Amino acid sequence: MQDKKPNNEKIKKQGKSLPSGIIIRLGKFVWTTMWHLMMSNLAPRNQSGEYIRPASQFRNFIGTQADNPYQPQAGRYRLFVGLGCPWAHRTLVVRSLKGLEDAILVSIVSPSPNEGIWVLNQQQEGCRTLPQLYNLAVPGYQGRCTVPVLWDTQTKTIVNNESAEIIVMLNSQFNEFAKNPQLDLYPEELREQIDRWNEKIYHAVNNGVYRCGFAQTQQAYDKACHELFTTLDEIDVALANSRYLCGNKVTLADVRLFTTLFRFDVVYYGLFKCDRHRIQDYENLGPYLRDLYQLPGVSDTCDLDSVKRDYYGNLFPLNPGGIIPCGPDVSYLLKPHNRQRVGC
Repeated sequence: MQDKKPNNEKIKKQGKSLPSGIIIRLGKFVWTTMWHLMMSNLAPRNQSGEYIRPASQFRNFIGTQADNPYQPQAGRYRLFVGLGCPWAHRTLVVRSLKGLEDAILVSIVSPSPNEGIWVLNQQQEGCRTLPQLYNLAVPGYQGRCTVPVLWDTQTKTIVNNESAEIIVMLNSQFNEFAKNPQLDLYPEELREQIDRWNEKIYHAVNNGVYRCGFAQTQQAYDKACHELFTTLDEIDVALANSRYLCGNKVTLADVRLFTTLFRFDVVYYGLFKCDRHRIQDYENLGPYLRDLYQLPGVSDTCDLDSVKRDYYGNLFPLNPGGIIPCGPDVSYLLKPHNRQRVGC
């Protein structure tokens, strides 16, 4: 019996589909439109596509002035921090260096990939989420709910949510309760130099990595990336003759830089496209990072798993698959840094 010949015309009709070019263009249009929508909520931008970080809203200070409602007291204040967040990490580093673990309470929050908000690991003040805490402080609050938060357990309100100001308070206002009160990370004689470094590093490095990762145009990315690595190169040169940014003593300028450098090779290099150089490959920045990491108590504030989970697992527009990489190997952080004699 002769085999039946296939009906080529029928096969052609059944297999007919849209041209691949149309599918690709349609897919790119839909994804790009959705990406810009999601990015506009995640990272506000200007007309050039540059990421613009909104200013912090709570800017009160703890102090001993008679009319200040926020007086220094052990056990009165609580830090709400996300372990993956570099801005919150600053406060943990200063708390540890000063020996304030018994005086300043800490609560951990984690980002929810589905809700898009910070969720408390354990409820505090009857709140499950950070927006609830903000609304407890200011009923009807509609602004951004960010970490770190310096919370007053006595008045049930937010004292401050600007990390740069919180670390200044932790450095100076709790010395009577600190285990290392003699350590001054913001000494009067170095403040002008510290402030200059802070201003440069904030724009080009601390916020610069975000300006790279959250850029929504090629022009915005190129500009941010150039400024980032120009500044890193400048810092690397400065560290050739100075153990730390302002001499042979650690200051708040080093703390503010450290929390970005710690995350750099792990997340910013790949996820944020800051891939011109790794920090560990710099002649001086690499050993400098190891020097800071190995200071007593600092490594205890560093949670690599949380960093990778919070960035790769929660920044959906940058990593839609949510796949968390298994590397890199950060054992180099424990290698000798040999910076004791730099600048001597």
